[in-house]
Amino acid sequence: MKGRHKVAFSLTSLISLNLISSLVAFDGAIATVPRTPDKSVNCEILVVGGGLSGVATAYEGLLAGRTVCLTEITDWLGGQISSQGTSALDERPTQRALKFYSRGYLELRNRIGRKYGELNPGDCWVSDSCFLPRDAHAILAQMLKDAEKQGKGKLQWFPNTVIKDLEIAADGKIINGAIAIQHQPPKGAPPLNTFTLSQSIEDSYSYENSSRFTKTIVRFLPKADKGDAPKWYVVDASETGEIIALADVPYRLGIDARSYLEPSASSANNDPYCPQGFTYTFAMEATKEPQPQTMPPFYLQYAPYFSYELKRLANFDLVFTYRRIWSPNKGKPVKFGGLSFTAATPGDISMQNWTWGNDYRPGTAKDNLVYSRQQLQGTGQLKPGGWMGGLRTETLRNAEENALSFYYWLVAGTTDSQLGEGVKQQQTNNRFVSGLNSPMGTVHGLSKYPYMREGRRIIGRPSWGQPGGFGIWEIDISRRDYNDQYYSQTLPADMYRRLRAALAGLEAVSVIEGKVSPEKAMRRTRSTIFPDAVGIGHYAIDFHPCMVNSPPEAPGNIERPGERRGAGLAYPFQIALRAMIPQKIDNLLVGGKSIATSHIAAAAYRVHSFEWSSGAAAGTVASFAIKNAIAPYQLVDDLPKQEPQLEALKRLLQQNGNPTAFPDTSIFNENWDNWR
Repeated sequence: MKGRHKVAFSLTSLISLNLISSLVAFDGAIATVPRTPDKSVNCEILVVGGGLSGVATAYEGLLAGRTVCLTEITDWLGGQISSQGTSALDERPTQRALKFYSRGYLELRNRIGRKYGELNPGDCWVSDSCFLPRDAHAILAQMLKDAEKQGKGKLQWFPNTVIKDLEIAADGKIINGAIAIQHQPPKGAPPLNTFTLSQSIEDSYSYENSSRFTKTIVRFLPKADKGDAPKWYVVDASETGEIIALADVPYRLGIDARSYLEPSASSANNDPYCPQGFTYTFAMEATKEPQPQTMPPFYLQYAPYFSYELKRLANFDLVFTYRRIWSPNKGKPVKFGGLSFTAATPGDISMQNWTWGNDYRPGTAKDNLVYSRQQLQGTGQLKPGGWMGGLRTETLRNAEENALSFYYWLVAGTTDSQLGEGVKQQQTNNRFVSGLNSPMGTVHGLSKYPYMREGRRIIGRPSWGQPGGFGIWEIDISRRDYNDQYYSQTLPADMYRRLRAALAGLEAVSVIEGKVSPEKAMRRTRSTIFPDAVGIGHYAIDFHPCMVNSPPEAPGNIERPGERRGAGLAYPFQIALRAMIPQKIDNLLVGGKSIATSHIAAAAYRVHSFEWSSGAAAGTVASFAIKNAIAPYQLVDDLPKQEPQLEALKRLLQQNGNPTAFPDTSIFNENWDNWR
């Protein structure tokens, strides 16, 4: 494999071609009246989004013998590990040691190992598995083919496809159809993945053909009727919660207001403009000889932001090997800042994903990426035919420029915004890797889609204990010591008492009634156990906070104060079915990062194995609901009373190798400290 990922375009040629520095306007119309669909396609399960959650949904649907339609805005399956470039599996040690994952995720890990002869061909130190994004797509595509054959299902795969409109029943409860736009370059036009997302996204959502894309209009419809139950299921596995926004079901975005459920929130009020930062990843290759490095014309705008962040991280080799995805010749052992890794050698390829680097972290209404409902209304995107993806194109472009500038800073920069002068040294024995055959598979060298840490998150249906709508909150998973004086001094007295009661387990009533002081109540040392658990996850609450001022790269800008307070270790947690069922619409399920979690909980519920587990649950629930002529909300509407069909669903998940609880983590085991 050595040598197969050579550059096709240098960063210098990219700049001279002006692919990044200016937004190329497209010549199609926005939100025009749609023409007659070119074709209709029938599905039992329509999955929107080809990331890990979407692939897992399709995988389980195919194994259950269902007809699955899968759409994806890019031409690669895998999301985080392919089109978004973050092909370094985020895992926790205990779960990894036990290999306690969904069956499809285990199969993915096994196939990565077989592909390279090892699980970590990049010899990275952030994970036990770092690999090439382009290979992830190929592995997942073969997994779906094999599942289709094994389960006798049918996969209809629609790459380069976006959902433009939904056909919703008059009573608002059922999605009866969906209109999609699939795009391909016309003859003589540049190939796919020539243009960045900011240059192509508006064109992708336009019905009209352009000089860049020829459009095929596809109408997705249910495959068959079955009684009074929904005829099919739509699963929103998109990266930003596109379908929940387009369907206009209740959701949250950004920071949740401080409460006893979310006591570490950085704001007393909701703030939809401060979600976690997003990242355009890129690949760079270590070389034997120094390479020419050309400063991007926009570099000076972004340079004030870049930093190694901490002194213990101020080492180029450490940053390079952090997410190294290809290492044909293993280097010598190195230690720096208490970390151990092998030195970079010529031919090594690193994927960059760095907080004070190519993370882009807008936090105001002027520059936020994912539009709030109010912004969607203001831009006309909630009107018929008006949907354009719900993202701010200008912010995408700025993030692309920021990422290209970060590469230049890594190899030629000498400033550091956090650590001062004399820290950053030039490292010119590197080159920017780009081209259609490169690890990212793009002419411009950036990931096809940014790595999204947080998007829109649904508010579940009213449930016992949560009459305003079900959600999974900070205190459901955090290992934080709430004896910290911050909480008793910052939270109002009633809110603090409710916090201590919620953490007290059997003593909760006594705390509420004032019979036991909050400080003396015994705290449970486990996460919340949900009776409707349909999947699992485990990761730390990991924050990449938004910045205070606009633009994020402004000199002297700082992170939103208090955002990192909620960060820290988490107990292994569960995915509640109620977190996947939106309000209003009965045949819509939600997977991935858009399930009903809070801003703080979402910082743990976002990594690779969780996404797969939520998708496996969505595919299984949809298939179970079709077979049993029941809507998913009917599986949980009588909780906390016993739900026999819910128990049957959970048995099916477990029999299929999709666990719903961690070993020995019942309500009778109060000590989960060994789960690290």
